[in-house]
Amino acid sequence: MRVLVRTALIVSAALLIGAATWLIVRHGLVAPDADLPVLGQVPAFSLIDSSGQPLSQAQLAGGVWIADFIFTHCPGVCPVLSAQMSKLQHVLPPQGPDAVRLVSFSVDPANDTPEVLRAYAERFAAEQGRWLFVTGQRDALYTLIGEGFHLAVADRPKGENTGGEGLITHSDRFVLIDRNLQIRGYYHGTEPESVQKLLQDVAALGKERRS
Repeated sequence: MRVLVRTALIVSAALLIGAATWLIVRHGLVAPDADLPVLGQVPAFSLIDSSGQPLSQAQLAGGVWIADFIFTHCPGVCPVLSAQMSKLQHVLPPQGPDAVRLVSFSVDPANDTPEVLRAYAERFAAEQGRWLFVTGQRDALYTLIGEGFHLAVADRPKGENTGGEGLITHSDRFVLIDRNLQIRGYYHGTEPESVQKLLQDVAALGKERRS
């Protein structure tokens, strides 16, 4: 019963977020005039993607991208986040000067090998080269998430896994990064209003480029 209830909640949340995203894009409900603060700088990192190829921050510079943090056997929020990322890849520009990429960092590299991430990417119809899945050494990932993105990530003691959320606790935030690898916003990936703000801010970055 718990599994059915959790599945229903995930589906409902994904539908609500998808509807909000569609309304913004369809009806132009964006206000790209607000100045976005600079909230940090993505530091240098050296990880690998789901194809087993090296990935560094330098390869992402020059374009806008959205990061999130998941693990493939997460029983809680991760499927909702990934379902929303899947929708975003269909409504945000895929090519040209306003193209937006998506980058999902695994918080469980011990289990999320490139092969496992490839299967997870297929599950959510990730467009190869557009939506990247990233793994690497645990310490490097945790340092990047904590000190680079300024978000929480931690292993949960086995005795505390009572809520069915898994043994890793991590943020549900989407992070918006600009062409200069600067952090420009944080958004709750499970909340429609926050996703609306993300889309508004992506539009603002497009205007910032043209000004």
